[in-house]
Amino acid sequence: MTRFELTDLTALLRQSAGEDEGVDLDGDIQDVPFAELGYDSLAMLQTTGLVEREWQVLLDEEAVSEAETPRQYLELINRALSERTAA
Repeated sequence: MTRFELTDLTALLRQSAGEDEGVDLDGDIQDVPFAELGYDSLAMLQTTGLVEREWQVLLDEEAVSEAETPRQYLELINRALSERTAA
């Protein structure tokens, strides 16, 4: 089964919304809220669109809006990928 990793997420965040100065997306950011990383709801919406297109998965909009950290977002994506593969 293919897993969506933190490196995949940071690449898509940079692609869709850029990267704030002073934020090191290559560091240990799994539990840092997206707001502290400089990503608002619009940035996450853009990133989610990229995830859905590139990984061919449909993410629950409510769950996406509740995912406040990269760890939570990764769990959401990997759960959807797992469910897609099981179907």
